[in-house]
Amino acid sequence: MQDRQDRRVQRSRAALMAAAVRLVSERGTTALPVGDLADAANVSRQLVYLQFGDRDALLVAAAADLVERELMPEVADGGAPHHARVLAMARHFARHRPFYRAMLTGSCAFPMTRALNKLFGSLVTTTGLREVFGDLGETTARDLAALITGGTGTIVNDWLIDADDPLDPEEVADRLLRLSSALARRSGDGPR
Repeated sequence: MQDRQDRRVQRSRAALMAAAVRLVSERGTTALPVGDLADAANVSRQLVYLQFGDRDALLVAAAADLVERELMPEVADGGAPHHARVLAMARHFARHRPFYRAMLTGSCAFPMTRALNKLFGSLVTTTGLREVFGDLGETTARDLAALITGGTGTIVNDWLIDADDPLDPEEVADRLLRLSSALARRSGDGPR
């Protein structure tokens, strides 16, 4: 009985998150009535509140789920070339621009940015930073990872929000790769 309930809860959550991505993308806004989200997922409004607490929590969870399902498998592969991983990220965001643009300019922009930074922060390891920048203390390595993650997020956010249509994933990937190369080149010049 419990397994059946768990599967039903998982299906309801998945339906709500899929409905959230679709409606935000179609309408270009996060200002969606909870009833519209529930109707689109064929669940009750009460279930939205029980599962997520409020609309914005549902929207942020839907964004994190989209990133984890579609993007992370492509970019988390450490064996793939760096350029391929950065380009996969840019293509993902370009493909889902209406959704991410609304999320980054709407009522849940702050929690959305934090969630994306957390997800992408998992890709910037202190071990990898030490390989590039040498012997860094733990706090410095964590701070540098946060700086790189936040800076990358800012560039991607600005690109998603302000760049002309159609978005050019190659262009933003090249920008990010040039920054990465510049940081790696300069790593031996400054104090550690």
